[in-house]
Amino acid sequence: MKAGLTATMIQGGRSGVAQYVFSLVRELIQRRDLELKLFALEDELPLFDFAKDACEIVPVPRAAAPPVKNILWHQLELPKLARRMKLDVLHVPSYRRLVHHAPCPTVGTIHDLAPFHVRGKYDVARMFYGRVVVKQLARRQKELIAVSHCTARDIERFFGIPQAEIEVVHNGIDHDRFQPGDADADRAWIAEKHGIEAPFFLYISRLEHPAKNHVRLIEAFNQFKQQTGSDWQLALGGGDWHGAEFIHAAAKASPFSGDIRFLGFVPDADLPAIYRAARGMVYPSLFEGFGLPPVEAMACGTPVISSSRGALEEVVADAALCIDPEDVADMAQALTDLVTTPEMAASLRERGLANAKRFDWAIAAEKVAATYARAI
Repeated sequence: MKAGLTATMIQGGRSGVAQYVFSLVRELIQRRDLELKLFALEDELPLFDFAKDACEIVPVPRAAAPPVKNILWHQLELPKLARRMKLDVLHVPSYRRLVHHAPCPTVGTIHDLAPFHVRGKYDVARMFYGRVVVKQLARRQKELIAVSHCTARDIERFFGIPQAEIEVVHNGIDHDRFQPGDADADRAWIAEKHGIEAPFFLYISRLEHPAKNHVRLIEAFNQFKQQTGSDWQLALGGGDWHGAEFIHAAAKASPFSGDIRFLGFVPDADLPAIYRAARGMVYPSLFEGFGLPPVEAMACGTPVISSSRGALEEVVADAALCIDPEDVADMAQALTDLVTTPEMAASLRERGLANAKRFDWAIAAEKVAATYARAI
C-alpha cells in the first residue's frame, strides 16, 4: 500500500497538527505493509530526519508555505504529485487543507471544528473558509478521521456527515517519554533554565486569545494569590499567536506579575521535564477537539485541572478536576483546592496515570492504516 501524507502545514513543528504528524509518521514508517511518501516544506526537512531512511520525503518549495498559497498547492499541485507517484491513498491531516479532487482515494483528519464554537478565533476569511468551504471539501473525502467522539459529533452536526461514516481515532502519547521520573531533578533543571524556584502551575498552549483563555486564568491566579497568600507561581509555555498582546497585557497589569512567567515555545524534548517539575497542570481552554497536554501531564504524574469544553471532558474523564472555563471564581477555587488539599492532588495524580494509559500512538497508527486500506 503506497500512502501519501502531506505535512506542509505544521508551522515549523510548533502546532498540535505537527505533533500529530510527527507521532503518526514515527509509527507508520515501522509498518511493512505500507510505503509512506511524505510531503514536507524544503526548509522543514530536518524536522523529519528521524524518518528519512525509512520513507521517501518529497521536498515542497518554501513558496508554498503561506496559508493561501498552501491551500492552492494542496488543490493544484498535490493531486499531480499523487498521480505521478501512483499513490494508492492520500492523507491530509488538517481540515483546512482537504483536497477537492485527487487521482486516488483521500483520507482527511479533522481535529476540531473550533470556528463553529469560538467567536473570533480566526479572521473573517479563515472563519468563512472553515465554516463554508471545508464543509464541501469534507464531503468529498473517501474516509474521514476524527480525533475524538466530540469532533465526530460536530462533523455530523455542522457538515451533515453521519457519525457512522467517521472513524474516531484518539491521539496517543509517547509513553517512553511521558512517564513519572525524578521530579526533584526536573525542578532543579527548570530553576536553572527558567529561574522558577517556587512551586508552580503550568499551562502549555500557544498564546492565543480568546480561544485558549489565558486572560481568565491570569484573573483566577490573581484571586488565588489574594485569597491564599501562597508563593506559587504561574508558568505559561507557548509561543505568541493571535491576540497574544492581550495575554501579555493582562500579566503585566496583574498585582502578581512577578509570579507569572512566560516560558516561550517549549521544545518537544523539554516537555516531560516541565510537566514533572510542575505541581499542577491547568488547562482552561474554551474549546479543544482533543487536548494532548493534559494527558501528557497525567502520564508524567502531574495533577490536572481542566476545562470541560469540547473533547476535554471525554479525554480527561474522571482523572482531572474539571472547571467551567468562563467562571473565574470556579477556576480560582480549583487552584486553591489543589494547593491546600494534598489528598486531592494525590488522588488526581493516581487517576491521571491510569487515564493516560488509554492513549497510545501505536494503537492510533494501526487504526489509521486500517482506514487507508478501507479507503482503497
